[in-house]
This record gives sequence, structure tokens and C-alpha cells, in this order.
Amino acid sequence: VMDDAFSRGRYATDASIYQVMPRAVVVPRSSDDVRTVIKVAREEGVSVLPRGGGTSQCGQTVNDAIVLDCSKHLNTLVELDVDARTCVVEPGIVLDELNRQLKPHGLWYPVDVSTASRATIGGMAGNNSCGGRSLRYGMMRDNVLAIDAFLADGSTARFAEVGATGSAGEPYFVAELLALGAREQAEIAARFPKVMRRVGGYNIDALVPNGKPVNLSSLLVGSEGTLAWSDRITLKLSPLPVRKAMGVCHFPTFHAAMDAAQHLVKLDPVAVELVDRTMIELARGIDMFRPTIEDVVRGEPDALLLVDFAEDDWNENLRRLKQLHQVMGDLGFDWSRTGDHFGGVVEVNEPKLQGDLAEVRKSGLNIMMSMKQAGKPVSFVEDCAVELKDLAAYTAGLTEIFAKHGTRGTWYAHASVGCLHVRPVLNMRLEHDVK
Repeated sequence: VMDDAFSRGRYATDASIYQVMPRAVVVPRSSDDVRTVIKVAREEGVSVLPRGGGTSQCGQTVNDAIVLDCSKHLNTLVELDVDARTCVVEPGIVLDELNRQLKPHGLWYPVDVSTASRATIGGMAGNNSCGGRSLRYGMMRDNVLAIDAFLADGSTARFAEVGATGSAGEPYFVAELLALGAREQAEIAARFPKVMRRVGGYNIDALVPNGKPVNLSSLLVGSEGTLAWSDRITLKLSPLPVRKAMGVCHFPTFHAAMDAAQHLVKLDPVAVELVDRTMIELARGIDMFRPTIEDVVRGEPDALLLVDFAEDDWNENLRRLKQLHQVMGDLGFDWSRTGDHFGGVVEVNEPKLQGDLAEVRKSGLNIMMSMKQAGKPVSFVEDCAVELKDLAAYTAGLTEIFAKHGTRGTWYAHASVGCLHVRPVLNMRLEHDVK
């Protein structure tokens, strides 16, 4: 337990621009420690805030609260069922470490966020993380089967699949929640955005009856630790993908890349990821990334879309790569043309080069922060998502807003699902840029 100014100050920040001093910090060694903290907090009327790796871009892990750091000790793989392709983990286990333990069994957890080397499963569940392959595997709520949790009143509850009505052994509030979903079904249908990647608010759409059993764990996923403490998380695992094929689509304008995404996803890739001109230019100036850029990038594109195919049949991957060339041609891009029509596909099928290119993409934030100027990309327009048909218009609108304020944006995108991380370049030492 830490309540000195220095320790609290270290936990007052995360990967976002926000800073809030916590009341105290607790690093629990056991579930009993967590229960004790919740009990004390309840008696004192103080919030508790679960924290994993602190990778959140929007300040989810800072607040005027008792911060519970689960990354130090509550980080084990508790159970693994290889045949059922499921596992149970504590919330503080880091994604890369989990996948390292799963790999000998031919399995992995496929919500592959770029912060996999430090993001914890508890934090990923809290944020309903997405990752680059969500087009194929879905996001956290699609891959969490159950959560055993502690509630604010100190009781325990299992959030899992339920029947049409609450039954013995289920939490007391199940029947109420199911009734809520049935009652508000029309309103939820009318109000919830029709996008795959939606991280605003609680996932109450999970309560709507749709012919399948309701899974209450979807309520905790995306709740940012505000509803319960996730003590054990049961995950759905997937077979490790076999060799993949990659097509690097080159575009003369950023708008053209954003407009093309809706057409490329029709080929059923596992991922479509954006690399913009700023990242290309900065990566060229970094020794460890320069050879990869030189091997892959043709000319001076304004944007790249990395399109991955990972079917079991290698010939099927090659067939889809061929289709990718055709789609780019149908969209009007050709290596022999100039101006707004120069572009095409560079095939990357050598595993090492694929890995090197993926590393460039994962290192995007670090690459962006290497800008040799006072202004840096500032993280606060995060995880916004639109329908693919609106992606080009949306990014064009944001570009206009940035220009109006005398700056420009840097872009990361899970283009396959219309999800954006947008970082305007700002110098936070200048009053104008702060405003």
C-alpha cells in the first residue's frame, strides 16, 4: 500500500495526456487483498480503479481513487483446456506472455493489440480492445466467455452465458438485466451505432434477446472497471494461424486509401491496416526500420494499406492476392499511371519481411514521437469509429478541422473496421496549441 506523493505521482499518468492524482495505490498479492481494498473503499466512500499496464490512450487508468495495480502479482494462467480451446487467467497477465504460454499448444489469443508487450488481459477487457485482426476474430467481447467478479458490495458473481430467465446459482440481478434488455430492445436498435468497433458507453446491447443466450460478461467488457473487479477471466482461444500472405496497397492520396477500405474488405482478409505518409517518412529516417521501408515501399505513396490473408490453404491466399491486384486496378490504380492514379500492390510473402513490416506498424507511436520538431502527435482523439462507407469523408472532415487550427493529423487505423487513432501534431508548451 502506497500513499506517499512520489508513488501516487507515478500512478497519476498513463499513456494519455491526462494526469489525476490517486488517493492511494495498492499492489494486491491475492484476491483477498482486493476484497479488503473494496471493503475499506466502501466504508470510506472512495472509488476503486483497476489498472493493468497503463497503456490506455484516453485516461481510463487515472482518477481520484484508490488505484489497484493488478499487473505485478495477479498475472497467472490459471487453467488451460487445449481441447476446448479455452483458458482462465488473472487480470494482470500480459497478452504477449499469455500467447507465449499458449504457443506450444498451437493456440493463441487473437485480439492482437499493438501494445501486446505490456497490455494486460484485464485492461483489454475493460477497454473492449480490438486489435488488427478483429475483422476475422472479433474484439474482446467476442472472445471473453465468462468473468468471475467482485461487486462493490463485496459479493461475488459470475458473469457468463445465461438462459432466457435467471436460474438458481446465477447472480440475483440476472432476471432484472434480461428484463431491461427486452424492454429497451427497440430503443437500443434505434440508438446504438451500426459499427463493429464501438467503445462509448456500456454494452447494454448484449442484453437484447436475439435468439441466442445472453452472455453477461459482455457487460463487464468495455466497462473500464466501473462495474466490478474481474478476478478470473475465461477466454476463447483460436488455433495459431498458418503462413499468411500480405499485399501492401499503395495509394497516391490518403483520401483514396480511406475510400478503398470498403472495397478491400470484400476479399475477406484477416486485417487491413493503415500506414500513413508521416510514418513512412519518419521510419525511413530510423536505422532499424529503413531497410524494411526500402524493401516494401514503391515511390512516394501518401498512404499504405497492409492487407493480410491467412487461410489454411496457401493457394487460396494466392488467389485472394490476385483478386487484390484486380480490385486495385478496378479502383483506377496502376504502376504505369501518374498523379492520382499511381499505385498498386506489392506482395510480401516472405515471413521475415512480413514480421519486420508488422513491427513498423506496431511501433507507430514511437516512430511518430521521433519527429524532430517541437510539435508532437498528441493522443486524445482515440478509437473513433465510423462505417466503412463514411471513412473517407470522416477523415477528410477531420483534416479540415486540423487545417483550420493550423496543424495536421497523423493517423493509425484499423481500416478494416473503420476504427481510427488520430493524433494532431501539437506543441503543448504553446498556449495556442493547448487551447
